[in-house]
Amino acid sequence: MNDVFRAEGLGKTYPGVRANDDISFSVGAGEIHALLGENGAGKSTLVKMIYGLVRPDEGHMAFLGAAHAPADPRAARAAGVAMVFQHFSLFDALTVAENIALGMENPPPRAELARRIAELSNAYGLPLNPARRVATLSAGERQRVEILRCLLQNPRLLIMDEPTSVLTPQEAEILFATLRQLSAAGTAILYISHKLEEIRSHCDRATILRHGKVVGTVDPRAHSARELAAMMVGAEMRVVDRSGRSPGEVVLAVTALTTSAAAAESVALKDVSLSLRRGEILGIGGVAGNGQDELLSALSGEITSAHGTITLDGTDLSLSGPETRRSAGLLAAPEDRLGHAAVPQFSLTENTLLTAGTRQNIVRKGMIDNAAARRFAEEVIRVFDVRTPGPGTAAGALSGGNLQKFVIGREVLGRPNVLVVNQPTWGVDAGAAASIRQSLLDLAAKGAGVIVISQDLDELLELSDRFCALNEGRLSAPRPTEGLTIEEIGLMLGGAHGMEVGHVPA
Repeated sequence: MNDVFRAEGLGKTYPGVRANDDISFSVGAGEIHALLGENGAGKSTLVKMIYGLVRPDEGHMAFLGAAHAPADPRAARAAGVAMVFQHFSLFDALTVAENIALGMENPPPRAELARRIAELSNAYGLPLNPARRVATLSAGERQRVEILRCLLQNPRLLIMDEPTSVLTPQEAEILFATLRQLSAAGTAILYISHKLEEIRSHCDRATILRHGKVVGTVDPRAHSARELAAMMVGAEMRVVDRSGRSPGEVVLAVTALTTSAAAAESVALKDVSLSLRRGEILGIGGVAGNGQDELLSALSGEITSAHGTITLDGTDLSLSGPETRRSAGLLAAPEDRLGHAAVPQFSLTENTLLTAGTRQNIVRKGMIDNAAARRFAEEVIRVFDVRTPGPGTAAGALSGGNLQKFVIGREVLGRPNVLVVNQPTWGVDAGAAASIRQSLLDLAAKGAGVIVISQDLDELLELSDRFCALNEGRLSAPRPTEGLTIEEIGLMLGGAHGMEVGHVPA
């Protein structure tokens, strides 16, 4: 196998952090090569060096047999390197076609580019309208823009950072079929994912990082997911404990909730009803863009509607805003962690004020207790093992998985009566995902009601007591998760619920 890319002795140090330490590995032509490691293991720094976003302090890289030291991403793209980012690098005010054109050195005329986007998106089963504004797209649809932008470059090395995080299993399979076509044509693919079964099924080799160092390069098909996880963390993975829960009385009741579409491409909720008991986890699945963001916004109070009711412990909160609902104990963690759940430029301490100011007694009579905010941020960092130099670090400086742990931890430690989370383990490693899921189970065991909205069906089956499906803004009747098959879930996700939509059981 001829090497397309090779790294020898790469190192990178930030103040207080040795991000990469003597990294050496190679990616061959036509190879799908996985890069595995915990959040903070150094994966992002490594691929940023390959893509020209970061300069290594020591070591060297070779690409297609020549020295590779790109001064910026433009130079990397010119050499034949493309990258799909985990955090979307898109402009909300621009259309899909305009965003893709920005990533091309010599974009074709607008009509020609729109035609190529439409053809590629349909061929790969990731449909997109080139004229849609990015602001109107769901997270899954934004990921499609990133993937298509790279595929239009015909790269020799394609770096993919969590590309299936917000894709359905069907969409992911179509993407893998595309990757296999690219690899068959000689394209080298460097693939970052925390989905270990995905790695085992589709990758030829896997290089494993731990604390910034390479601990081995293996054939992932020769190891179980638990073995790969143990290599990543240096210890056996803990098993999620579902014991200690006994659902009680109804804590949250939603009846006939109907909303208007906030934008032309958003989804209106249609006669949504649900009930949630203390100590219960209600799982809500759905293909991206079927109303998940809108449901969380309606429950959190970011959008309100006079059509339908939302009651918490018997108190009508239908027309109340987010702060009133948080004060009452209804907390939420949205899918978009960087920009919605957290302000990138704010420190972690400052980000606690977004949702925890009142419930943690950080803000009193309009005055901020900075010491209390810092203590709470330190508690979240400690309890949820957030890898960061300290609470003064900007949220945007954290890896995606560590920021996710901070966002979920901030809400879990806020002592909610009801917690609503959307994509709680999106883009986090196996160990962090297990910790987050256990924290949700522990929260329910303490008597809180939890709603988990997720596209990860395995996650929903692992966590939830009952399961509902969102389809075009309509919520199916709940089904007990125990005994529910993937085939039945697939039908529910497609709208074939076989039952009255919106029914609330007695």
